[in-house]
Amino acid sequence: MTTATLSFAAPYLIQQNYSAYTEEQHSVWAELVGRVLPELERHASRTYLEGFDIIGLQRDRLPNLQSISARLRPRTGWNSTPVSGFLPAPAFFEMLASRNFPTTTWLRSRESLEYTPEPDIFHDVFGHVPMHAHKVFADFLERYGRVCAAISNAAVLEKLGRLFWYTVEFGLIREGSETKVYGSGLISSHGECLNVVGGHCAIHDFSLDEVLATPVKVDELHKLLFAVSSFDQIYEAMHQAEKRALNGSLN
Repeated sequence: MTTATLSFAAPYLIQQNYSAYTEEQHSVWAELVGRVLPELERHASRTYLEGFDIIGLQRDRLPNLQSISARLRPRTGWNSTPVSGFLPAPAFFEMLASRNFPTTTWLRSRESLEYTPEPDIFHDVFGHVPMHAHKVFADFLERYGRVCAAISNAAVLEKLGRLFWYTVEFGLIREGSETKVYGSGLISSHGECLNVVGGHCAIHDFSLDEVLATPVKVDELHKLLFAVSSFDQIYEAMHQAEKRALNGSLN
């Protein structure tokens, strides 16, 4: 499915006017990257760091979404597709199912470096998109969107949302004897990342049952997160969750 065939998402699709970014905005991007990248070079997953290079992210210039998509498409079929802002669930799931990642184009101000209530281009691109260069993770994300797009039961979607939250947004992975971050909420938030690497958050081995039983809290630093042994584990978990959704045992 291309953007031309998106129906729910169509009203939210826009173009990125890259030339409209100011030098001040490029400077804010550089400051945001400079604040977190030294920590990430020590604590981020190899997959994320490799993806950072693969998609051509720059440390001192805002990302050009067309250029990023041109690097991603031949590798995993994904695009970073500009949208006007927060999407309703049907539009969001439709875009994931078509390998179009909804990407905001606005950037937080210098006064809001640490936190913004809505995702901006720093969270969406710096936080999420490097992972889209990994084939298994990319396949997992598409399958998640495809499954959720076919479900109307709010309770089931809330449970599946927990799987998304504790992997895509706040996921950890074991690499040898170390635990590394890959979820976008950890990657793009200095406070959340330090909360984990500083030992202030319990880390359990990933278990689909425990993840589905752990409600999401958005108003405090995490006290519990989950570490996978490989991205094949979340791909398989998505298939198990899909089976449960289909047989009615997920809600």
